[in-house]
Amino acid sequence: MLDPVWKAITPEQYGLIERMLLERISLAGIARVLQISEDTVQRYVNPKAESVLEQVEVSAKPKKPLTVQMDELWSFVDDKHHQQWVWLAIDAQTREIVGVHIGERSAQSAKALWNSMPAVYRQCAVIYTDHWSAYGAVLPKKRHRSVGKDSGLTSYIERFNNTLRQRVSRLVRKCLSFSKKLENHIAAIWNFVHHYNATRRRKLVLA
Repeated sequence: MLDPVWKAITPEQYGLIERMLLERISLAGIARVLQISEDTVQRYVNPKAESVLEQVEVSAKPKKPLTVQMDELWSFVDDKHHQQWVWLAIDAQTREIVGVHIGERSAQSAKALWNSMPAVYRQCAVIYTDHWSAYGAVLPKKRHRSVGKDSGLTSYIERFNNTLRQRVSRLVRKCLSFSKKLENHIAAIWNFVHHYNATRRRKLVLA
């Protein structure tokens, strides 16, 4: 916004900022819509980014066979040479995201994704992935299923990857709203994951 006039932000506007952050609207776009300065939006977002919980919250699960799908999503911070892969795991029954890691594309990151899942999944889940070798190096061999995308057995996580790109502006390909700081990049992804899982839990209760 050019030469914004200072004015107090109302609680309603704060609520709108929260919702727009989940709808692929950049910070500059939010500032234009609300007719406030981009600095004001950034000052609101920064402390929230610092407080975002980097741990999945999912509904209670019985200790029984579970099915998980894993995949990784390309992204970058500041420029395309600074790649940050978004590693994700989804419960194929509830569609909740049950594991998240952001980092390099390596066996170490695959291990971090595995460790990010609640214990019940690490103990009981059968896990479907594509043929990327990092998964085979880390996941329990008796419960790991390496499959092609045409099998349909990783379709839920592939669909979520598309949802994430559609809803988080920092992940849109060839966009101007890419992340400049890794901390904010990670926080934006986790913020959407928490929103998505809360929505899934409400649907499960109503089902």
